[in-house]
Amino acid sequence: MKRVFLSVLLALALIFTTTGYGLVQADELEDINKKLEELQKSLDDSTKATETNEQQLANLNQQLENIKGQVTKIETDITVKEKEIKTGEEKLALQKELLDQRVASFYKQKGRSKDALLEILVSDNFSSFLKQFTYQQNLLDDDRQAIVRVVMLVKNIEEKKLALESEKERLIPIKQSIDEQSKFLEGEVLSAKRHQENLKNEIAALSARQQEIINARSGGFTVNIGDSELADDYNASIKGFRESAPGGYFAVFSFGAYTHRKGMSQYGARGRAGNGQDYKQILSAYYGKEPVSKDTGGTIKVAGYGDIDFETTYLYGIAEMPSSWHPEALKAQAIAARTYAYRYKTQGTEICTTEACQVFRKDKSDNPPDAWRQAVDATKGQVLEDVVTFYSSTSGGYLSTSGWDTTDRGGGGNFIDKAYEKMGGSPWLYKAWYTQGYSVNSDKCGRANPWLSPEEMADIVNAALVLTKGTSEEVERISPVSSCWSGNPYSMSDLRDVAKKYGGIDSANNVSVSQGDGSTNGVTINGVTLSGADFKKAFNLRAPGRLSIPQSGFAFFNIEKK
Repeated sequence: MKRVFLSVLLALALIFTTTGYGLVQADELEDINKKLEELQKSLDDSTKATETNEQQLANLNQQLENIKGQVTKIETDITVKEKEIKTGEEKLALQKELLDQRVASFYKQKGRSKDALLEILVSDNFSSFLKQFTYQQNLLDDDRQAIVRVVMLVKNIEEKKLALESEKERLIPIKQSIDEQSKFLEGEVLSAKRHQENLKNEIAALSARQQEIINARSGGFTVNIGDSELADDYNASIKGFRESAPGGYFAVFSFGAYTHRKGMSQYGARGRAGNGQDYKQILSAYYGKEPVSKDTGGTIKVAGYGDIDFETTYLYGIAEMPSSWHPEALKAQAIAARTYAYRYKTQGTEICTTEACQVFRKDKSDNPPDAWRQAVDATKGQVLEDVVTFYSSTSGGYLSTSGWDTTDRGGGGNFIDKAYEKMGGSPWLYKAWYTQGYSVNSDKCGRANPWLSPEEMADIVNAALVLTKGTSEEVERISPVSSCWSGNPYSMSDLRDVAKKYGGIDSANNVSVSQGDGSTNGVTINGVTLSGADFKKAFNLRAPGRLSIPQSGFAFFNIEKK
């Protein structure tokens, strides 16, 4: 019996060490997390060192430019000096002839001066001879001064030549030293950046493997998004982000807009109609039922208008779907709106005219577009039994009441391509939100786009860490750093200091996101893993300006990196 029990244990051990979800994978995930931490630290250290080298290189280049300016000035001075020397040598050649004459004259006059006293004593005309003697002495002085000038000119030229050669020799090692230092630092920076690129590639590969393991355990997947131009704002679309955002930046894209994800997707209905489904098939897909006939004659109480005819006044004024859409989508909408309001009619209660119930406009009711009037008339009396017909514009490809709104009723990495809302042209299926409301013209709090720098994304990660692990005093200052919001928010550096004890980061440079059935399972940024709900909470509390994930009660989003 013991032998059989031992055999069973060995078999179980073999299973757990060979399956992709057993102990080996747990060890691998732990090893990956450890390796990611080590690589990230190496990358941060290398980046800081490179920043220092780049600053030194910038300073050196500035010094080099200054020195080059000085060298240029010196070389200009040298050129001027060379011209002066050449001019001096030409003058010297002329002065040499004069020098020869003056030297001969000087010695001749000097010889005559020895006999001058005797001649004065024997001269008949003392006054005349004295004048002549004085003139000769002056000539002698002029000759002496001319000789001195020529000698000094020769000396000056020789000194300039020596100084010029000295300056030229001193410039050579200075220029060589500067070039060597510049090349060394440039090489160091280039080598460090190559090393950093290799580290980033290793981190990306390990993060991908990490995400594979997380997805395998949670049943999740990584979504792949094509270049969708559906968003009503270029900068908020994935196409705009990929084309125009700076390298290294991030953007958070929501699957769906302000939606409860219940009942019918209106853009999905449009996509289904365009794909050949009639209104009964559309209603069945979203509500699980086909319509039945009821007596819908009579009136309904409408806020601000009192009792009005239910079919030909109230339903004609429903303003929830553009009349230009496919007729089958309009019929599905007419039945959904009729069913929603039928409860109020039968109970005798008043229905509001806003999105809190469903939108009614009297001006449309008075003059209904032909397509909408025909949809209401064609489905007169048809309602869905035992269901509240909620509906919304865009659910993000998944509805809590019916599941995946895709051609194969499934999710997976390419669910956007299969989504009926994409076929219907929804501008909110995959969009980054940075406006106060639906309208692209609503307040943006001074931001031109929803893109986030590596430091801003790291700030949101740090906010999430403090929110989940910090004290109440630390948490209370987490709000947007923006003039559009009041309070006393942390600066980015202050929040980073607080988050350090919880594993905070300085800058974000990689991200992976795990998706599930209509929800984001988790987000990993620079080795920090957060649940989708925790990231969404931090994002909506801390993201700058009006940036938000606008869904209610769930988190279904993706993070893109340029």
